[in-house]
Amino acid sequence: MGTDDRLSNAAEDLTGKAKEGWGKATDNEQLEAEGKMDQGKAAVKDKVEDVKDAAAEKFNDMTDNDHK
Repeated sequence: MGTDDRLSNAAEDLTGKAKEGWGKATDNEQLEAEGKMDQGKAAVKDKVEDVKDAAAEKFNDMTDNDHK
């Protein structure tokens, strides 16, 4: 996974945490829910990227073995 993707997901997670915290502090349930949703989206994106990384690693392992 690219560093840009990791940074983007981390930023989305932090934004979500900030929204959730601000929503709790101001008793704004909608903002709190948006924050939780942002965090959830970032977590899902991280998992998808983890799967891509694992697939790429497996592919590289398989192709490296073919050249030996």
